[in-house]
Amino acid sequence: MLIIGENIHIIAPAVKEAIANRDTAAIQRLAKAQVDAGAEILDLNIGPQKKEGPDVMRWLVPAVQDVVDVPLSLDTTNLEAIKTGLSLLKQQGMVNSTSGEPERLERVPPVAAEYNARLVALCMGKSGIPMTAEERVQIAIEQLVPRALEVGIPMENLYLDPLAMTVSGCQEFAPHAVEAIRYIKQGMDPAPMTTIGLSNVSNAVSAEKRSLINRTYLVMLMATGLDTAIADPLDEKLMENIRIVEERDGSTGAGSLLLTIYDRTAAMEDVEPSDVDMSDPEQVDIWRTLQVLLNRVIFTDSYLRT
Repeated sequence: MLIIGENIHIIAPAVKEAIANRDTAAIQRLAKAQVDAGAEILDLNIGPQKKEGPDVMRWLVPAVQDVVDVPLSLDTTNLEAIKTGLSLLKQQGMVNSTSGEPERLERVPPVAAEYNARLVALCMGKSGIPMTAEERVQIAIEQLVPRALEVGIPMENLYLDPLAMTVSGCQEFAPHAVEAIRYIKQGMDPAPMTTIGLSNVSNAVSAEKRSLINRTYLVMLMATGLDTAIADPLDEKLMENIRIVEERDGSTGAGSLLLTIYDRTAAMEDVEPSDVDMSDPEQVDIWRTLQVLLNRVIFTDSYLRT
């Protein structure tokens, strides 16, 4: 599982301030911390930046590349800023993102192809995010993949994102993103790569529950074939879950349950209450979170206490 570090994101007040003030040291500290924690690509989300986008990229890309030796993902709707950033990269870049929306689908993929960059493609169209996995995959099959091939982007450079939606108000979407990954990886030949903005699944959720939701969801997504996740590498418990799955470490009760979730999800089977040691609070929290993510228990802020 390759983690794309999400923490250089303009929505974070400290990052917004650092970009506004061109605070190189602050950005470099955040870049180094993410790579040290295991991120293998860094996402640079500068927001729309309608006026200053290219100037921001001319400062930000060299600042980050001066202190870390990993590829960068350029995350903005300002296409001129993306072009500027791509021209400065030392390694193969990533463009985040295009979608099935006609203007973005027309304009963004040729830029990624020109610079031999990876391309994140969101499984949504002009009507927004479809409800079902089948509809999201249909956008991929009918629009995203053909456009990528048309402009010369190979499938190993195309990263389909089925779009995680928050369990706080949109939890019925959660299982569909998991199944969309399964359809993409099992139903396409050759299969494109896949990614997801993991933290979106816990947007608007209280801070103490966000990591639990994110890391449980990631195990489900990994089970259906997810290749990469745009996520927080500074979340030690999230990174530990990845290790447990990749090393098949069932030496703890929680680890054993996570492997059961992984294996049953991969096999399209249910995890049963008998698989859970209900005397272990950590396992109970994972179990309850799984039920929310499967849309079997309605999410409330008190779901862990019910």
